[in-house]
Amino acid sequence: VQLQASGGGLMQPGGSLRLSCAASGLAFDNYAIGWFRQAPGKEREAVSCISTSDDTTYYADSVKGRFTASRDNANNTVYLQMDSLKPEDTAVYYCATVWYPKKLPLYYCSTYGVRMYDYWGQGTQVTVSS
Repeated sequence: VQLQASGGGLMQPGGSLRLSCAASGLAFDNYAIGWFRQAPGKEREAVSCISTSDDTTYYADSVKGRFTASRDNANNTVYLQMDSLKPEDTAVYYCATVWYPKKLPLYYCSTYGVRMYDYWGQGTQVTVSS
């Protein structure tokens, strides 16, 4: 299983970026895909998590209303649309996956949930600065 995260970059506050996470080596159904981020000196935190088999999607409180996760099962890709970016969104963003054929529980999208994921992408840097 391989995950390839892309789409990061430098953006001014208030701007938008769309991250992509392309998965290979797996049958895309029945997986949880998590977006996590880690800023320098800080713990890795959950941003958003989405199930590839139903409509379950979770967001961290800090990004609710600004970020939107979506999936394209035909292309084994998950997206994270990030709008109204803030300087505090600056971090390396990672996507991760684990096989989970049931309804995704909320704790999979938490700091504790980091340990539940089996496969991780390489990360993509997002910098929000004027």
